[in-house]
Amino acid sequence: MPLSSSDLAAIWLTLQLASITTVLLLLLGTPLAWWLARTRSWLKAPIGAVVALPLVLPPTVIGFYLLVAMGPQGPVGALTQSLGLGTLSFTFTGLVIGSLFYSLPFVVQPIQNAFEAIGTRPLEVAATLRAGRFDRFFHVALPLARPGLVTASVLGFAHTIGEFGVVLMIGGNIPDQTRVVSVQIFNHVEAMEYAQAHWLAAGMLVFSFAILLTLQRRGRVGARAIS
Repeated sequence: MPLSSSDLAAIWLTLQLASITTVLLLLLGTPLAWWLARTRSWLKAPIGAVVALPLVLPPTVIGFYLLVAMGPQGPVGALTQSLGLGTLSFTFTGLVIGSLFYSLPFVVQPIQNAFEAIGTRPLEVAATLRAGRFDRFFHVALPLARPGLVTASVLGFAHTIGEFGVVLMIGGNIPDQTRVVSVQIFNHVEAMEYAQAHWLAAGMLVFSFAILLTLQRRGRVGARAIS
């Protein structure tokens, strides 16, 4: 059974959401991962715990508090309304914000691990060659951490595609605006349209397996290169 127009619209919206979220997470998460990898501040532990919260919290809990914050009575909602932007709940922008929080550890932690694996020696050598702080970061740390950046990109993109609880709480089920693939599968199952649900669910299954297989192979290649 071919995919319906609503299925294709949900797929396209999901790809848009995952792409935007991944780019924003790389821009925001890379400096945060660098700080977590290098700092000795007492704030490292609590901030690291905040970053890792989505790994243990139910998605509906995150979605609920974001919905409250972005609602008319919440601090974010009050701010956006005062700026004439309305509220962000049940909008695509709200989905992006929720996805940023929910996929944050899947991007920050691989990059942090990559930065920590570099050690201090390459940076010290660059410093002896009079490389400044930004030069050491952009021309030494980032190239050496490239495998971690690739892993973070893949995991962030894949994890955002698989979201359900957070996006349903924040975005609801609005066609062409907030209805992503996971919500569309739920709609098909609720309507007992199992054939349509199977097409989308099978596609998600194949995609997830391909992502994990790619990461496994990259890990083996990296291990051989190191040895």
